[in-house]
Formats: sequence, structure tokens, C-alpha cells
Amino acid sequence: MMTYEQLLAALAEKKDETYRQFNERIVNVPAGTSIGVRTPLLRAFGKELVKGEGFDLDALLAFPNDVFEVRLLKCFAVGYKKMPFAEKVRYIEACLPVIDGWAVCDLFCSTLKEIAKHREEFLPHIEAYIALGTEFSQRFGYILLLGCYMAEEYLPRIFTLLERAHTQYYYTHMGAAWLIAEVLVKFYERGVSFLQTTALDAKTVNKAIQKARESYRLTDEQKNFLKLLKK
Repeated sequence: MMTYEQLLAALAEKKDETYRQFNERIVNVPAGTSIGVRTPLLRAFGKELVKGEGFDLDALLAFPNDVFEVRLLKCFAVGYKKMPFAEKVRYIEACLPVIDGWAVCDLFCSTLKEIAKHREEFLPHIEAYIALGTEFSQRFGYILLLGCYMAEEYLPRIFTLLERAHTQYYYTHMGAAWLIAEVLVKFYERGVSFLQTTALDAKTVNKAIQKARESYRLTDEQKNFLKLLKK
């Protein structure tokens, strides 16, 4: 397993300074706290890293969290490393403190494809993340629901968990709105019923409606009706 300094040097070989300056604004990290490695390159690097001789996931997770790409690489490695699912759950939870922004959160979620095969087993963990009530523990839960649980049998649980959203936090608010919008697109009538009864604040309801109305998967009639539900 390479040292932290060796890891930074390996990542620096893949840096793109123009991209770094652009991406730091997009992912909302302080200037100079990223290297500038494009996500596809970082994903490829992560896949090779976990397959390498002597790779130690615990050692990687113990590295400092000062650099954006290192935080993201930790999450990628947890997703890519082959292990029993119960063990993977423990590593997912070990990464929760690493999630400090929408980009790390959402890219981590998109890497955890295994969860879709273990929905019932993992659902209590999502409930626990949302119960923590922090901005990114909740967003993490909502984006996982969006990516792995968008099926009719999970709608009652999704609606219950949405009511627990601490939408005073911007990225929780946006994650909840995105999840509602996806429900509206996939299960329009159920989504409308939720909007008509939810205690969620106006800004989240309205953002969900906005995002749903931007979808090409709804009819003009459906979009016009949604506009009437704005608070």
C-alpha cells in the first residue's frame, strides 16, 4: 500500500489545472484544496488501486481528509473493493464523516450499486442516516433512496422518510426535492398525493415541482397540474 505522500504524487500526475479551478467552484470546496483530477480518471485510478498488491482499505481510510480527491477516492474504494456485503456496510458507515459536500455524497451513492441487491437488509441503515439529522447524512440517505429504491413497494417508506427532512439545510432540501421529483416522474399519482398532504415546507415542495416540470417524461397536462400545487 502506498503512503499518503505517494498517493498525492500519483494523483498529481493526473492533474488538470484548468479543470481544478473550474471544479472547485462547482463542488464548493476552498480554493487550493483539490488536485484537479477528472472524475473518470479518478474512478479508473480507484479501481486499479483496490486491485493492486498490498492494498489496505483501512490504511487508505486513515489518510487525512484535506484533499477533495482523497475523500472521493476513499468512497470509490469502498464501492469498488470486493467484500461480503455486511463488511461493506461497515465501511460505508466509516465513510460518513468523509461526506462533506454534494459531490462526494452523490458520487459515492452512484458507486454503491450493490445496495440495489440488498434493499431490505440496507434500508434500516438509510433510516439511521436520515435519523442522524445532519445535512449530508440526510442527503446521503435520500440520494440512495433515489438510486436504489425507486420502486412502488418502497414508496410508503420513502414518503415517511421525506417527512423527516431537515430542509433548513440547503443540500438536504435539494436532495429531498430531487427525490420527490423522481417519484413524480415514475409514480405520478402517488407523488401528487404526497404533495397534497405533506408537511414539508413550501420551498422544498416548490423545488420538487420545478424539477419534475423540467422532465420530458411528464405530459404538459401533468406539468400544468403540478404548477397548481405550488405553495
